Amino acid sequence: MQGHSVVLFSTPSCSWCRHAKNYFNQKRIRFREFDVSKDEAARNDMIKASGQTGVPVILIDRKPVVGFDLNKIERLLGIRNG
Repeated sequence: MQGHSVVLFSTPSCSWCRHAKNYFNQKRIRFREFDVSKDEAARNDMIKASGQTGVPVILIDRKPVVGFDLNKIERLLGIRNG
């Protein structure tokens, strides 16, 4: 999947973050990951972009997805199921 900017803000203990990573890897979607438990600047960027402090937060073409919302992720990526 090319042409989309995908950023994942996560923490190591977040199970939904792992689901998101597995999904992107299965679909061969390139993404950048930031561990907000260790990277304060990334945490601040995440809060600024989404208004949220919880993870995962996913930015797809700078549009925030809070949580692992598969329907919204696929809509923003232009993926159709069925």
